[in-house]
Amino acid sequence: MLEDLTFKSLGLVNYHETMDLMRSHVKEENFSNEIWLLEHPPIFTLGTAADKKHILNVKDIPIVQSDRGGEVTYHGPGQLVIYFLLDIKKLKFSPNKLVSTIQNFVKDLLHELSIDCNFIEGAPGVYVDKKKIASIGLRISKGKSYHGISLNFDMDLSPFKQINPCGYEGLEVTKIKDLNKDISKLQLEKLIIDLLRKIF
Repeated sequence: MLEDLTFKSLGLVNYHETMDLMRSHVKEENFSNEIWLLEHPPIFTLGTAADKKHILNVKDIPIVQSDRGGEVTYHGPGQLVIYFLLDIKKLKFSPNKLVSTIQNFVKDLLHELSIDCNFIEGAPGVYVDKKKIASIGLRISKGKSYHGISLNFDMDLSPFKQINPCGYEGLEVTKIKDLNKDISKLQLEKLIIDLLRKIF
């Protein structure tokens, strides 16, 4: 367990700026374990394994090359992004254990909201039936993790049609508000923090 874990709710923040802040945070001498909750303005991000051919139609949405793992995805207002800036060496977590811990956390979170979900072998993330509700992409540097998971809460899903989400042609996406109309953003954030405190 991490005794020094801090949660930060950052609101709507620029993707480039956030990536720079994460990179500098994991290099700090007096590193502190932090989990950031935030949203990004509309942007397509390419992971280190991404193939640009999976962007079908950019329209007016900017594209950025990210240093997280994974393929192409979309971030936009109403999607809750959770970044895990953690000392995984101290936690004694392998990268695989971190991924499965985060996926199971999302499963527990959705269970609390009466939403049944599942995992698909070989396709990281969390799905409701075959529709993706959460995408995961991490980076590990010198025993520290950054980047994390994006959870579709109450957002315009149409930009996902402009890409092959996570490199899968025709992959459909869904959001929490279509499956549980009663949860507010504030309630969701509180639930997330309560669950993550128990895990880490």
